Amino acid sequence: MEVLIEDTKYPSIGIAKVEDKTIEIKNALLGEKVLVRITKNRAEKAEGKILEVLQYPEEVIEPLCPHFKECGGCTHQHIPYEIQLLQKEREVLKLFEDADIKGFKYEGIEKSPLEFEYRNKMEFTFGNLTKDGEMTLGMHQSGKFYNILPIEQCKIADNDYNILLKTISDYCSRKELPFYNKMNHKGYLRYLVIRKSFRRKELLVNIITTSQLEHDFRDIVDELLKLNLNNTLVGFLHTKNDSLSDAVINEGYDVLYGRDYIVEEILGLKFKISAFSFFQTNSLGAEKLYSVVQEYLGDAKGKVIYDLYCGTGTITQIVSQKADKVYGIELIGEAIEAAKENVKLNNIDNIEFIVGDVGEKLKEIEEKPDLIIIDPPRPGVGPKALKQIIDYGVSQMIYVSCNPKTLVENLKDMIKAGYKVERIRLVDMFPHTSHVETIARIQRADI
Repeated sequence: MEVLIEDTKYPSIGIAKVEDKTIEIKNALLGEKVLVRITKNRAEKAEGKILEVLQYPEEVIEPLCPHFKECGGCTHQHIPYEIQLLQKEREVLKLFEDADIKGFKYEGIEKSPLEFEYRNKMEFTFGNLTKDGEMTLGMHQSGKFYNILPIEQCKIADNDYNILLKTISDYCSRKELPFYNKMNHKGYLRYLVIRKSFRRKELLVNIITTSQLEHDFRDIVDELLKLNLNNTLVGFLHTKNDSLSDAVINEGYDVLYGRDYIVEEILGLKFKISAFSFFQTNSLGAEKLYSVVQEYLGDAKGKVIYDLYCGTGTITQIVSQKADKVYGIELIGEAIEAAKENVKLNNIDNIEFIVGDVGEKLKEIEEKPDLIIIDPPRPGVGPKALKQIIDYGVSQMIYVSCNPKTLVENLKDMIKAGYKVERIRLVDMFPHTSHVETIARIQRADI
């Protein structure tokens, strides 16, 4: 059916009305007229998928990327960046309004320092665009699980990525190396992951294959080193991955050239980022995000801070410069090992890292916190851990969220327990997508 998008909600879900029914449509724009196919039809609402855009809103522009209409990466390149920011603001604030969270000071949205070429990590897939077609190396085609669109001009990553992509794709085709088929689980080439440090201008390339064949990629390194790149190739890895899941899983790797990490600098601190470390994908945007955390922290002299879901300890180390002692808790052991390495690199001695589930490990720390920082994964903080966090009764908390939907659910429970949301600021780390980071400063209501 043909519908008009009358509103949007986070994350960029278009809302149309047909008689008394609401239809929700992913990645639709306010003011668009679209032809949709209804995919789910319930009593209270329906869900639809766009088949064709019949009429665009006036503000639509020509996207910079030639792959935009087919690539499953960016969704908003055809909207001016300033309007993207306004849409993210409106959608996040609507979540707070619907949750009846009031009384906070909204401090706006910080734009990404770079609108294009901002990503420090890209993961490309080997496959084909059509059944029985030639091998391709690129991104998933929009709405297609098996189709891999060849990418030549990705605009959200450094142009060096495009040069590397073409060189490696041509090499693999020339050597007639077969790609891994997700249907029958046969083949060799799976993924190509490229990482870059913005401050040091270093590149790390990781080719991921199955163990079904043996191939020595050392000769491709010689080709890559001769390329005219803006950044320096510091490492080339070959990783084995026989897992059936569609994800990069490290089942052992060889360093064929250089080293297995890059070094990035954030707010004056150095961070070793391995091929498999989690790190914010927008390095310059991360500086803005962590600067807001520092600002919200205020004077932490003499205080004990808990940094929960600390990952590789980026925030932990940044706030340690102002605090007396910081405890970082993270479930993933590899992340904590990386965090400990970076602490040594930066000569920091007032941090203790703990591996394990936040809900379990909090009770093991004898020293009670004066302030708590929470930076959970997309599902937010679970009920058990949230109750323990609230029970400490600290005067102030800072919540960094990559998913404002789960943030507002956690905030509702905090408010019921006697806290209030004091300040909110958004930081856009992901231009041309529907995602945004939200930072909330939370205070005990009786203070």
